[in-house]
Amino acid sequence: MVNQLLAGVHIAAAAEAMVLGARAGINTRILYDIISNAAGSSWVFADRVPQMVNGDYTPHSALNIFVKDLGIVLDEAKSLAFPLPLTAIAHQQFIHGSACGYGEEADAAIVKIWQRTAGVNVVALDEGYSPEQIAHKVITISNTVEHIGFIGLGAMGFGMATQLIKSNYHVCGFDVYEPTLSRFAKEGGLTGRSPAEVAKGAEVLIVMVTNEKQAESALFGDGGAVAALSDGASIVLCSTVSPGFIKELEKRLADERRDLQLVDAPVSGGVVKAASGKLTIMAAGTDEALNRTGAILSALSEKLYIIKGGAGAGSSVKMVNQLLAGVHIASAAEAMAFGARLGLNTQNLFDIISNASGNSWMFGNRVPHMLENDYTPHSAIDIFVKDLGIVLHESRGLKIPLHITAAAHQQFLLSSAAGWGRLDDAAVVKIFEKLTGVNVEAKLPVLPKEETLKSLPPEWHVDPTEEIHRLEDNGVAKTLVVLDDDPTGTQTVHGVTVLTEWSFESLVQQFRKRPSCFFILTNSRALSTEKAILLTKEICTNVKIAAASVENIGYTVVLRGDSTLRGHFPEEADAAASVIGETDAWILCPFFLQGGRYTISDVHYVADGNRLVPAGRTEFAKDAAFGYKASNLREWVEEKTKGRVSATSVASVSIETIRNGGPDAVCQQLSNLQKGSVCVVNAASERDVSVFAAGMIKAEIKGKRFLCRTAASFVSARIGIKPKDAITPRELGIFGKQNGGLIVVGSYVPKTTKQVEELKAQCGHFLKSIEVRVDAIALKSEKEREEEINRTVELADIFLKSRNDTLVITSRELVKGSSASESLAINSKVSSALVEIVRRIQIRPRYLLAKGGITSSDLATKAMGARHAEVVGQALAGVPLWQLGPESRHPGVPYIVFPGNVGGNDALAQVVKNWSPPARPSTRDLLLEAERGGYAVGAFNVYNLEAVSAVVAAAEAEKSPAILQIHPSALKHGGLPLVACCVSAAEHAAVPITVHIDHATDKKELIETLEMGVDSVMVDGSHLPFSENVSYTKYITDMAHVKGMTVEAELGRLSGTEDNITVEEYEAKLTDLTQAEEFLSQTGVDALAVCIGNVHGKYPPTGPNLKLDLLKELHFLASRKGVMLVLHGASGLSEELVKACIDFGVRKFNVNTEVRSAYMNALQTPKKDLIDVMSFARESMQAVVAEKMHIFGSAGKAY
Repeated sequence: MVNQLLAGVHIAAAAEAMVLGARAGINTRILYDIISNAAGSSWVFADRVPQMVNGDYTPHSALNIFVKDLGIVLDEAKSLAFPLPLTAIAHQQFIHGSACGYGEEADAAIVKIWQRTAGVNVVALDEGYSPEQIAHKVITISNTVEHIGFIGLGAMGFGMATQLIKSNYHVCGFDVYEPTLSRFAKEGGLTGRSPAEVAKGAEVLIVMVTNEKQAESALFGDGGAVAALSDGASIVLCSTVSPGFIKELEKRLADERRDLQLVDAPVSGGVVKAASGKLTIMAAGTDEALNRTGAILSALSEKLYIIKGGAGAGSSVKMVNQLLAGVHIASAAEAMAFGARLGLNTQNLFDIISNASGNSWMFGNRVPHMLENDYTPHSAIDIFVKDLGIVLHESRGLKIPLHITAAAHQQFLLSSAAGWGRLDDAAVVKIFEKLTGVNVEAKLPVLPKEETLKSLPPEWHVDPTEEIHRLEDNGVAKTLVVLDDDPTGTQTVHGVTVLTEWSFESLVQQFRKRPSCFFILTNSRALSTEKAILLTKEICTNVKIAAASVENIGYTVVLRGDSTLRGHFPEEADAAASVIGETDAWILCPFFLQGGRYTISDVHYVADGNRLVPAGRTEFAKDAAFGYKASNLREWVEEKTKGRVSATSVASVSIETIRNGGPDAVCQQLSNLQKGSVCVVNAASERDVSVFAAGMIKAEIKGKRFLCRTAASFVSARIGIKPKDAITPRELGIFGKQNGGLIVVGSYVPKTTKQVEELKAQCGHFLKSIEVRVDAIALKSEKEREEEINRTVELADIFLKSRNDTLVITSRELVKGSSASESLAINSKVSSALVEIVRRIQIRPRYLLAKGGITSSDLATKAMGARHAEVVGQALAGVPLWQLGPESRHPGVPYIVFPGNVGGNDALAQVVKNWSPPARPSTRDLLLEAERGGYAVGAFNVYNLEAVSAVVAAAEAEKSPAILQIHPSALKHGGLPLVACCVSAAEHAAVPITVHIDHATDKKELIETLEMGVDSVMVDGSHLPFSENVSYTKYITDMAHVKGMTVEAELGRLSGTEDNITVEEYEAKLTDLTQAEEFLSQTGVDALAVCIGNVHGKYPPTGPNLKLDLLKELHFLASRKGVMLVLHGASGLSEELVKACIDFGVRKFNVNTEVRSAYMNALQTPKKDLIDVMSFARESMQAVVAEKMHIFGSAGKAY
């Protein structure tokens, strides 16, 4: 119907055009020859007009056929309440022709209506000339011209003027739009400030303005060109104007009596052809005028026609061309909108009609604009308002009725009135879209995510995971062998092995374990198609042989590919099938929840916020190597197989089948597939994929064989893996600030670039960044490549050693080759450079994060030397976390495989922050963790660098938290440098360490201490009366808590000597329970140092006499208030006593005497050099500290 609609309208339009041309005095055969090669041509024009021109109406398709066919079209349109104005008028003309007795003649006989009513005969009279031959002769004898003036540098004019510059003419241009003049000057043109200025000295003046009014103004208005032209100059008017205007202009120029010649030379062809000198030009004028300008016209045209009849004849031909072009655009809009209303796929409709009798030059050129919904103006709607207005004005003067043309003009007028006048003329289709609600755009619409997902049927009511586990446990389910084209396919699994090599021995070893699944990392997406095919065949051959050597092992091959449809399909599937044999079906399942990929009604969508964008409309579809257009997976299969597998032959399992029928319905549909089918899996949730997987296993039990091309979600669903929380550094035994983490970014998808921008915004304060210049490593000399690699390695080693997380990123400007293979070659060079950089970095990173599939694969296998890895889980949903095998360069270093297309803009920043060194904990954090773990933290008094390094070294070696404790006497001696040393050591330690000021008794000194950057203080008011102690302690506590510091206080008083401060035995007193309750309530301290018989310094020969019953009661009291207990005087306590104290709630032990003694004893041992003395002293203290950590139970408790 749609094709007949167009053909019928085109026949009627051709008749109107030929009648108008004949009445205007143009030889119809010449008119036919010109239009056949211009924008007004169509299949019908080329086929039917020769019948009109020759007067031969022998019926090949009778006129009455169109009376019938267009009647059918209009009846259908009426039932759909859809207006078809051009079709209705064409139908009336065919009825008129039939009524005149022409019904059994050829449909081209419709032209006879005008012969009958207006007396116009379109049969050609041979005039014995060829417009092209005359043009050739004119060009040959044309005058030499150097200086050209050019008025009107619009879309067409600019291209024409620059083409003349390329043809070595001196061109001076003028346009009312100043920026255009600047652009023209950059192209080598001269510019004038008025038409007169460009006309001065010009031998030929070309005018290319929009309409007659502008032409009049440019030539005769203020500052007009005519007055400034030299006598004997020529004017070439290329604008589309009426023949009457041309004739009047020629008369006015003759009246000037200055030998000013006029060439009527309208052009056709569009902006692109204007800039390349390939226009079609229909020129007319006196012989002298044409001889003066022939060479210039030739430089602008691919086809130049010289029309006899003088000025006005060229515009008459252009007028006829514009009649046809305008009608063809309007009829294309009417036809495509009607096709959309019929429910046809408009892209398919365009493809079909482009090769049928309804085609026209304008249909092929303008309908793509409608399909793309892109109305960037190449020729605006208002141009056809003007041009068809000229046609209708002339027809009135010539007394020729033009019904179709008038209706088309009304459509353009209506579009202009709607505000679309400056849009591309193809936007005339918007009339139908606005009035009828149809959408001609071929792109699938973007859907609201939440509403779309809610509109689907409820999920299948039973989780099939347990059923999948049962089938696996019974040995019924086959082992999945997943050929992963990049490492990101492991983003939904854990507890699974990844092989990076596929030797027979390795595969046999895997099959003997009878796993539910294992991965083989092929990285084939980084290879050329030819290499990917060979690799797939090699791996599948090894898999087939290895499986055959293991008894009772079945397997299913899964080609894990990108969830946005990029990769070597169908080539890898063909390669696999050629080895493992024909399967019952290829299964396509690109659903991937973590990446926001959904397949609904066979259309694959990529989530963008709350929108579901058809995959073919995303940046992924524009991939240089693996781009595609189709979002419907059936059509995608046809597109990728180049028509070998038609869209109509592709099967699909619908969401309705999955959600309403469950695994059994899936099994039944798969079992009934024709052998060798391709089957699409629709899925909008992980439950959907699990249901499909269970049904697929059941079909396999029945003997069916499948080859799968899927995204990551299918694998986890097929082996029954449940998602688990993201893995944290602590779970892998990574504590504190070790070397910096290394982040390597090679992916170029826009999502990655946005994620990197957000990473820098959120983590720039601690992240060091190194940009690797892609031009240097991929396009320049080997020397420049090597220099760039070395520069990056040197900086990375420095940053990592300084414990800074370091980002190594390729420059973000995507460099593409001229072909897909060249683009892959550039990608390969970039990837190999990143491999070399990581391989040469000497510092072991705290973790390694690779962004992008190709990057992560190459770094794992080539830079890190891994032959296999274990997937321990995910660092973030959809972001795999591996532990590389012991053969790798850095065994045990967590390897985060971050896909290029996963996560929101902040996803990369989130992972880096999660894996960044934890902020230095507070002393309270340490004690609370000790309370939860039932151990105590040692607080070791330090006096110098050796002591500080001894405590930190012991803590790192024993993986223990610790407290660097500064006594007032040490603070007085070492001052702020000692505090700074402790703080710096704590910040750079690989385990949690805090800095504590002990026994601060002076208020002024305490307040100063709060500004030193330490983590906690002990407010010692134990020498004061109780009420003063409370007041003093509360005052300092309030100040310290504002700064986030932990406060310890003492109630009771210890005897003994510490740092030359002695408390006599008669001054000592135990902690009073009643006072303790009041003290804790009023002061708000975090920790309480208790006196239960413990002493500073050495205990008496009879040993410690601790009141453990009192300690137990104090712990009961303190725990109710969230206060930790501290015991000073831990030196000299037996291991049994220490453990008893821990059992009764002590979470911090102060240690001084034994560490001091170790230091002093070390100094008495002769050494050759001061460095040796310092080292020996540090090692002696470290040994004591390490022993205490084991006694306190903190060893191995770092977090």
